[in-house]
This record gives sequence, C-alpha cells and structure tokens, in this order.
Amino acid sequence: MRNSRRNFLQQLAVSAAAMPFLTFEQQALALVPQNRQDRVLRVALMGLGGYATRVAEAMQSCKRAKITGLISGTPAKIKEWRAKYRIPEKNCYNYETFDQVKDNPDIDAVYVITPNGLHHDQVIRVARAGKHVICEKPMAINAREGQEMVDACRDAGVKLLVGYRMHFEPNTLEVIRMRNAGEFGKIMFFQGLSGFKIGDPTQWRLDKTLAGGGAMMDIGIYSINGSRYMVGEDPIWVTAQETKTDEVKFKAGVDETIQFQLGFPGGAVASCLSTYNMNYLDRFFMTGEKGFVEMQPSTGYGPIKGRTHQGVLAQPHVMHQTLQMDGMAGIILDGSQPVVPVDGLEGLKDLKIIDAIYAACATGQRQELSL
Repeated sequence: MRNSRRNFLQQLAVSAAAMPFLTFEQQALALVPQNRQDRVLRVALMGLGGYATRVAEAMQSCKRAKITGLISGTPAKIKEWRAKYRIPEKNCYNYETFDQVKDNPDIDAVYVITPNGLHHDQVIRVARAGKHVICEKPMAINAREGQEMVDACRDAGVKLLVGYRMHFEPNTLEVIRMRNAGEFGKIMFFQGLSGFKIGDPTQWRLDKTLAGGGAMMDIGIYSINGSRYMVGEDPIWVTAQETKTDEVKFKAGVDETIQFQLGFPGGAVASCLSTYNMNYLDRFFMTGEKGFVEMQPSTGYGPIKGRTHQGVLAQPHVMHQTLQMDGMAGIILDGSQPVVPVDGLEGLKDLKIIDAIYAACATGQRQELSL
C-alpha cells in the first residue's frame, strides 16, 4: 500500500510539472484518472434538423461522446438517421414517446435541438426521465421558463448544459486567457455585431410562438453572451432601441433589428447590434488600457479569425461541436469545470438580459440587471 501511494504521488508530481506545456484539452485530460477517460457519453439527439445534422457530423470525431439515440416527429428522418449512424430501433422515439428514455440504459443524455418555444417542456420531461440534458441556446423564451428548467433538472438530480459551443473554441479561450493574465489591462469597451439577412418568411424563426422573438432569440444571443465572456463580468444595466423596416415579415413580437448597450461593474461598456436584415455582421472588438482584440468571424462555424495587439490569433481549428461535445462529456462524466460555464445558470443569465432588452425597447428606459 505504501509503495502504491508513493507511486501515485510521484505520477501526480510529474503530471503537475508538465502542465504548463500542455494544451487546454491535454490539461483537462491529464487531471482525469485514465479509467474515467475511457467512459463515453451516450447521447440521444432530439430534433433532426439542420443544426442537428452539423452536431451529428461533428460527433463522429468525438473521443468521449457518441450518438446512441434519436428523437423526431418525422418517421422518414428516423429511418434515414438510423441507417446513417447505426442506431438501434429500440433507441428511437417520437415526441409523444420520448419519456420512455427513462428505461433505456443506452442513453445518458438528450441534446434538445428543437425550436426555442419547445425547449421548456421538453427539457423538463427529459429531466423527469432521469437523463442529463443539453439544450440549444437560447435555453428558453424567457427567464421564467429558464428558471423552471433549472429547478426541474436540479430536483431530478441531472445536469442541465446549454449549447455554448464558443466556450470551447480555442481562439476564444486564448483571448480569455490573455484577459485573465492582464494582457489587455483594464477592459474599457466591447462591441458585438451579430446579424444576417434572413430568408424564408414562413420559417419557425419568424414565428413568435416557436422562436420567442426574432433576431435577438437567434443570432443576437451571441453578442450578449460574447460580451460577458470577453469582458469577464456580468452587466449591471442595459439600454436598447428597436428598428423595424418590414412589418409584414417581422410581425408583432418578432424583432428585426435591435441595438443595445450594456454597462459592467468594472466600468466597461458594450455597444451591440442584433439583426435579421443585414449581412456580414459577425464581429467582436474589445479594447483595454494595454491592448485590444478584434475577431471576424467571431462566432461563425469557423475557422474563427482575429488579431490582438500582440499579433494574429492562430489556434488550430476543430469543428466547434466536436470540442463542445467532448467538453460536455467531461463535465457530465467526470465533473470537470470548463473555463467558461455552460450550465443552466449561465443560460438563465442570458435570458434575464434578453428580457431586459425587450423591456428597454418597449419602455425606452434603462433596465437595471441583477444576475
């Protein structure tokens, strides 16, 4: 026993000495016992649309997560995906029957990739079935629903994670490292531009019931969340102004363009734009007393590109969803902690900001935030 303990301590010392020379991913794996690294998160995908297709393709390169189940309301999709990803029929469900995952040992977690307005009920049902939940962002259509989802997962003893893929992206993590190391100095200003010209007017993203809003509930959340992880603080106030040029396409409750401003406790301010009516808007800029960072594209599927006062950001590109799902496997299976949180409380903060942005647009008044 004494020799075993001595060997363990020697191995730990060697690992610690090597840590400064390892990548983010290698450091995370080095802290997990080898027998736990072999565990794989078995995931059922709910909602087999365009983004689920991207997630599924990315997961083929994952080391610690794999697709073991499917949930869809379209039998033809189930048939196609079953054949493509070799999923047993017993692991496939529709929206009426997916509560039965409770009795399926092949599924550890369900990734909810459905329209925003469906997240609340579906996440709560998955939690009550005793499975961990990964939910696409925004987590819900308002903070009240988000809180109920957080509470349901806590009460069921399962984890609730949100699909913040940028929290695992290498260039983004390098910027966060630089900020934490003081390389930008005191942060003074952040700008986030998130938008594109949306097409088909009949799609669910322009349906208030399914989307919960418009551009803010889709592309705008990137500037909201990005301002927080770039500045490294949560905002304490928000002001916002809405512009609408097409009342037919963007009906009541479906925002077209919103400009919003955030104030942070350290004194930094942010100026952001969310829109469904302009292309080529995927840019973050942040400046501090000692330096700056500019990223464009800043949140697209990649590769993320940018530069700082020290030079070009040159971290290697890996499909974001591959890194996300491997990272989430570590959180669920090993209890590892990501550099930036991806849990339900993180998602709830963004929903509180979105609620406040809509309130600021409606009233013309600054909204105080307590996150």
